[in-house]
Amino acid sequence: MAVAFTKEESFETASETLLPDRPVSPHPNLVTEAGLKALELQFQQAREAYDAANTIEDVNERRRHAANPLRDLRYLAARLRTAQVMPNPTSVDVVAFGSTVTFRRDDGRVQTYRIVGEDEADPKAGSISYVSPVARLLMGKAAGDAVEAGGQELEIIAIA
Repeated sequence: MAVAFTKEESFETASETLLPDRPVSPHPNLVTEAGLKALELQFQQAREAYDAANTIEDVNERRRHAANPLRDLRYLAARLRTAQVMPNPTSVDVVAFGSTVTFRRDDGRVQTYRIVGEDEADPKAGSISYVSPVARLLMGKAAGDAVEAGGQELEIIAIA
């Protein structure tokens, strides 16, 4: 049965609940083991939210409640399909994907970040994406090296 025949407001509601896809990065989808597990968990949570939304009887409410989980399912399915699990770094000689790097800024602040995949990056929790400007500058550098970032010098003081 077409949407136009279900309820007077259904066609309008349907168009309101068709959310655009979440943008997918053009960069390779590199992830850590923990990042892959987090994507799988988020996919499961989105699936559960979508399934719960589909139990709602009113078609308009069902569409409203299912819109976000459905969009998340499409995004997460694509990210899981393209995920490339990267091994932990085998050396602490240079900064690499998965490394935890500690650096000192010009103003004396010392910061520590783990370099991870885009979906698992959370600067407040101490992780940055490997495609972030700071991570790109630090990759391949060794302890004692300095890089210029946003008008400041960052000196690498430790790699773990």
